[in-house]
Amino acid sequence: MFSRFAFLLSAFVVMACGKSGTGTGGGGNNGGNPPPLHAGFAKGADISWLTEMEASGKLFYNSSGTPKECTQLMKDLGMNAIRLRVWVDPAGGWNNSADVVTKAVRAKNLGLRIMIDFHYSDTWADPGQQTKPAAWAALDLAGLQTAVYNHTFSVLTALKTAGVTPEWVQVGNETNDGMLWPTGKASVNMANYALLVNKGYDAVKAVDPIIQVIVHISNGQDNSLFRWNLDGLKNNGGKWDIIGMSLYPDPANWASQNTQCLSNINDMIARYNTPVMICEVGMSWDQSAACQSFLADLISKVNSVSGNKGLGVFYWEPQSYGNWKGYSKGAFDNSGKPTTALSAFN
Repeated sequence: MFSRFAFLLSAFVVMACGKSGTGTGGGGNNGGNPPPLHAGFAKGADISWLTEMEASGKLFYNSSGTPKECTQLMKDLGMNAIRLRVWVDPAGGWNNSADVVTKAVRAKNLGLRIMIDFHYSDTWADPGQQTKPAAWAALDLAGLQTAVYNHTFSVLTALKTAGVTPEWVQVGNETNDGMLWPTGKASVNMANYALLVNKGYDAVKAVDPIIQVIVHISNGQDNSLFRWNLDGLKNNGGKWDIIGMSLYPDPANWASQNTQCLSNINDMIARYNTPVMICEVGMSWDQSAACQSFLADLISKVNSVSGNKGLGVFYWEPQSYGNWKGYSKGAFDNSGKPTTALSAFN
């Protein structure tokens, strides 16, 4: 994911991320109606906070003020996919294997596609922190490889047993500088980072070889970061199917960030011959008009990438509202209704 949280319940460190614009593989909406989205385009939302919000008494409403179950509301708003994060042994149990299965079954029963996002931590993993789970803290590299494989295999098997096979799986979240620090810190030991990614990849494919594996990096406008990380993985035998990006601009810079990101998307496809997914986006909830413009432009640009290799766009926790856990980049207003920003998905 992108760097949002310095610790669990409050300090959220938001990293501004860029988007798409113009490049060798396509452009944006230059006026008039954009072309229709390609058949496989994912319009998604990460709603991992949902069960915890429900337990706290939060309700969700459509634009008319009618209460709705949130997963159904996402579908009503035009979403066709849901993303869910996984923590190893989190405080309170939220985002553990059982909680993920509960939310995934809801999504599957509504016909929604599913992305699973492994953090390989007991809490937030992002560019500022990639903390080993407490139970893995004393493990050496070989032990961590085994733990990554077993955890990945176990969670995906639990999902499969419940009738859910994800379409996509992230092996790590915003691994700008690797994962499971310090052992897998890319700037210290790129080879270790690649070994850990590969264990996750292998576990995913052991559950179902059709599942597509994502390596996810934040700051989608930063081409040099992506080249450094993915060249390092490639040169050390790293394996992935899709490159994931996070994009968090502000109302003043989203157009330029989009331009930079589309250029990066096209470079990633040309350089590594793998498609790209925008796994996270967000903008302040009270900037809904700017956010709607940003999203509509981004969706159009990602859809324009040659060969349908721009796979889709996911909004991060759009249903968060009322300063939930101090986060302000959802897309619901303080009454629990979606803002006009999300009309870009419909």
